[in-house]
Amino acid sequence: MYLVTMISLSKVKMTPTIIYHGGAQPVPHPEIRETKFTKDFGFGFYCTKMKAQAQKWCHRKSVRGAISQYEFAPLPGLNYKTFTEDDAWLDFIAACRKGIAHEYDIVEGPMADDQIWDFVDDFLDGNISREEFWAIAQFRHPTHQISFHTTRALQALTFISHDEVLRHG
Repeated sequence: MYLVTMISLSKVKMTPTIIYHGGAQPVPHPEIRETKFTKDFGFGFYCTKMKAQAQKWCHRKSVRGAISQYEFAPLPGLNYKTFTEDDAWLDFIAACRKGIAHEYDIVEGPMADDQIWDFVDDFLDGNISREEFWAIAQFRHPTHQISFHTTRALQALTFISHDEVLRHG
């Protein structure tokens, strides 16, 4: 069963939402950067509805970080895709992690954290089947990511503020 939602935002009225980006420094002017590493939904600017998750992103490489806060108010005409934890999500992140581009302005869904990514990698390498992936891939806690893939999509974000954070321990 595929629970993929593909919508054009010109047909949907969405109320503004607060989302967060965690990183080494505040990001008042988001941009899309292509790096040598591909992410779950490809190259883009990644945010989350979960402030605690953004805080974890802050500390991947440093003890200091910043959580940038944005108002997300979708613009009409954007190509938006939403996933749940299902086969369509697995296939999409597998393709994106291989560097295959997609046509969406915004993609939203669960995140393949380090543990889940190991299983995705095994699936991509043919070491486990799709059925084996779902049998062992247990999402330990809720995750969320929303990624912006075009300059037009970034225009749906308004920077509000940022919080400086320090890693303890």
